[in-house]
Parts: sequence; structure tokens; C-alpha cells
Amino acid sequence: MGEGENTEIEIETETESEASSTWNLAKHTHVIHLSEKLINGNLNAKIEAAREIRRMVRKSSSSSKTRSKLAAAGVIEPLVFMLSSSNVDARQSSLLALLNLAVRNERNKVKIVTDGAMPPLVELLKMQNSSSIRELATAAILTLSAAAPNKPIIAASGAAPLLVQILKSGSVQGKVDAVTALHNLSSSIENSIELLDASAVFPLINLLKECKKYSKFAEKATALLEILSNSEEGRTAITVADGGILTLVETVEDGSLVSTEHAVGTLLSLCLSCRDKYRELILKEGAIPGLLRLTVEGTAEAQDRARVLLDLLRDSPTEKRLTSSVLEKIVYDIAERVDGVDKAAETAKQLLQDMVQRSMEHSMKCIQHRAASCTPSVIPST
Repeated sequence: MGEGENTEIEIETETESEASSTWNLAKHTHVIHLSEKLINGNLNAKIEAAREIRRMVRKSSSSSKTRSKLAAAGVIEPLVFMLSSSNVDARQSSLLALLNLAVRNERNKVKIVTDGAMPPLVELLKMQNSSSIRELATAAILTLSAAAPNKPIIAASGAAPLLVQILKSGSVQGKVDAVTALHNLSSSIENSIELLDASAVFPLINLLKECKKYSKFAEKATALLEILSNSEEGRTAITVADGGILTLVETVEDGSLVSTEHAVGTLLSLCLSCRDKYRELILKEGAIPGLLRLTVEGTAEAQDRARVLLDLLRDSPTEKRLTSSVLEKIVYDIAERVDGVDKAAETAKQLLQDMVQRSMEHSMKCIQHRAASCTPSVIPST
């Protein structure tokens, strides 16, 4: 680029800069005025200022800069203070303003929490008579929990049990936000099982039933279920939940790489804790085909987990088992000789599925034969 072009651009930008400076000055004055109203105004003035802050951020073409300028003018602390107001409009308007200030601004997220937002937000989560306030508080905690410095503070605030309550009785959006917030928080503490209790299992299983197994939401739900499977109460709740193990098996079959890894991890946790107790429950839901496929198609971690689980699910003694990796190698070698290298993986997968299907059919015939040979008094009544 020549010097003449540089000069031309400088002349054009100078004019634009003058216009921008005038606009910025007006906006800066407005921001200072809003801050003063929040700090010194009466309740109605504060409510109006909070609503105006929300409007400014939502409508601004440079919303990121606007958020920073508003925070620098000192609006966050008085907005946090308004969260504890006895006036419903004051609570709601300040909550919405803080939400808009926090979005896509890490510094504001941290500032909101360090200025004391968590105690009033926890109180808002307890408001059974105002679902809209509870859901806004849930959305706020979700947004704030995305910032790493906030996670231990939020985890220690007592918000988690209240988020679990939202899982049980909130709206669809409230439940989604609660799952995501809990997932964010679960990465913040060393012993994440302390964050949740077994009462979260039933709503998580129900949500997992209803969502697409390959969705981001399913990834978060299965991650939380895997954490819960590390406690005896959590494992019991998973097996007692209507369709609990079946839903995990379906996730192994249809989930994304992440959700399948968590789902197989949950099933493995069950079986490792007590093989005799959980083995038949998992086999009954038809877990074998999905696990075999996962040994070929899953992440490295999922493949390892699937292999260990398959070994635990087999009926033969350990020393007589044909390990998953050996079985896969044998089947792959056969497929390679039959269809060549290019199609070997696909053929091997089909062969494994056929083997599993024949094995399951054989097992069913054996069960039917044993049942037919029993006298009526021997057949269990349940």
C-alpha cells in the first residue's frame, strides 16, 4: 500500500473519529447518570436505571464495550444490593440488568460474585411462589458459573441443592439451565460427588429419556449421572429409576462420543461396585451390542471402559475369558481376508453384531428351555 492510500484513510477516519468522540461523550455522560441514579436515587429511579442498563446492553452495537464501561462506572455493586430488595420489580430489574452485564464478559461475572451476589441469588432460588424469579436466578447462576474463579464460591454457597429442586419442578428452560450450571460446578471441586445427592438421579434420567442422546444437553446429564454413580445411594437410585439402566444403554448406542463415554462409565461404575448385583440388570437391557460397537468407535477412554465392562458382564471365569481386544482382532482379521482392508472395519462391526445377536438368541432359547422343564412350583412368581 502506497503513502497516498495511507493518507486518504487517515483523513477519512479522522472525520469518523470526531463523530464517534461526540457520540461516546454523550454515552459516557449517560452511563455516569445511570450510575448516580442507582447509588443515590429513590427506589423508582433505581428500577428505571436498572431497566435502562438492560436496554443499553441489548441494543448497543458495541455491547461488549458498553458492558465494560457500565461496570467501570460502578453500577454492579448497587445492582447486587437491589437483589435483596423487598420490592419484586427491584429484584427482577436488577437481576435482568446483571444478567446482561455478565454475558460474554468474564470480568463482570467475577465482579458480580465478589460484590456479594450469591447470598441473594440463593434466596431467590428458594422463592416457591415466583417461578419467573427462580428461573432468572437459575439463569444468572448458570452464567456466573461459566467463570472459573466463581465456581468454588458458587459451589460453597448452597445453590446446588436448590438447583436440584429446579430439576424436579422447574420449567423446561429452568431444568436445562440447572443441569448446565451443575455441570459447570462439578468441574470446580475435587470431590464433585459432594455437590449432588441421589435425589438428582430421577429427574436427570427423565430428562435424558426425553432429549436427543447425542445432544450437548445429554453430555451434561450423563456426566452428572456418572458422578452420582460413585456413591451407593446414587447407584441404587439409578437402578430404581424407571428405565434408568435402559436409558444409559440407549445412550451408549445412540449418544455422541462424550455422552457414550459418560454412559458406559456409569454402567461400569455400577458393575465394579458389585458385579453380582448389577450384571444381570445391565445384560437384561441389551447392553452388549452397543458396548461391542463402542470398543471400535468410541473415544479411547470409552473403548477401554467398554472392554472392561464386557469382561465383567461375561459369565465365564476370568481365566477362560476371551478378552474384547482379542475377539476384535480375530474378527477384524477375518473381515480383512474376506473384504479387504478398505471395508474390514465395517465388515468386522457387522460380524460382531451378528455374533452378539446369535449369542443372545441362543441364551434366550436356553432360558426358555429351562423354564419349560421346571415344575410350576419351581418357577419364581416374580
